[in-house]
Amino acid sequence: MTTDESDKMAVMNAWLDAVCAELGVDRSVMDANTTGLLDLIRDVAHGPSRPGAPMTAFLVGLASATASTDPAVQAQTVAERVAAVNRLIAAWPTTAPSSDR
Repeated sequence: MTTDESDKMAVMNAWLDAVCAELGVDRSVMDANTTGLLDLIRDVAHGPSRPGAPMTAFLVGLASATASTDPAVQAQTVAERVAAVNRLIAAWPTTAPSSDR
């Protein structure tokens, strides 16, 4: 990783730490699901709907929000919601007009 990339990652992590603190979210919940969420956002953006990708991530978080106050349970719930949306992506018709993406 170049210094520029390292700097960007450091800024991103500082930002995410601040957001987690502000919102009262245990950072470990996000950390446990970062790869799955980023993959989900990519797959939605390159599949069903580019503008729907960040909102899909929001909906996964919203659907997971009331699962528990235990970070381990929250992390597992997010992973389950990501898997459910991945199944939806896999079943989504690929013949949608490109203007809808």
